[in-house]
Amino acid sequence: MNLLVFKLIVTPLLLLIATMAVRRWGEAIGGFFISLPLTSGPILVFLAIERGPGFAAQATAGSLVAMAAQAGFGLAFYRLAASGWQVALTIASAAFCVVAGVLQWGAPSQTGLLLIALAVIAFALRFMPEVQATGERPDPPRWDLPARMVFVAGLVVGVTLIAPHVGPAASGVLASFPFMAAILTVFAHRMSGHGSAQQVVRGLVMGLPGIAVFFYVLGLTLAQWPLLAAFGVAMACTLLIHAISISRMRFPVADSLE
Repeated sequence: MNLLVFKLIVTPLLLLIATMAVRRWGEAIGGFFISLPLTSGPILVFLAIERGPGFAAQATAGSLVAMAAQAGFGLAFYRLAASGWQVALTIASAAFCVVAGVLQWGAPSQTGLLLIALAVIAFALRFMPEVQATGERPDPPRWDLPARMVFVAGLVVGVTLIAPHVGPAASGVLASFPFMAAILTVFAHRMSGHGSAQQVVRGLVMGLPGIAVFFYVLGLTLAQWPLLAAFGVAMACTLLIHAISISRMRFPVADSLE
């Protein structure tokens, strides 16, 4: 199965799981779930297989850049959510591009990128206090979930076609753009109001430290260790950090599922 087919099948399924997580546990947990490397991680596996571990290791630098950029995305959307999802999404996407562009231009070391990413994430969370959704959570229309899955599949096709032509660093950034977060956030905003959208992006940013460590460990190990060992250790570190983070989050349960 090539990368394009893999992305077309798996990414919509992951969006389905994330959507179910939102409906079961609330927007904050759904946002936390989609921060996991559920798309960028498999992309790195395929890059390592098809282009070699060295190429994939270089791509992790772009993924670390994207962690800081995702924090910028989340902060911008959170602060502008009350202005409408169109404005918030546009400015948040621009913030992602600006942060990623600055870090790509500065070209810090792998360790430097990790420290910068963690600092940006901590800064963003200081200005993203926990909020309660103010709107009701109505039953979504039948076309809601299929539309999300088709939309994310279309986005993934575009990114997958571009990535091989832009180099490893840019591929890492593109692979880590928060497409699923953007979709879930916009739908949450439209269905339940800006408070729900804020919960999604706050959950996203809260999950980023563990993912930054995931890419950092891969950057150090991919070129030296067997592929399975490198990904196993990286995921173990990520799950440990996520377990600590998720223990501090509340799990609201939808009334319809109680």
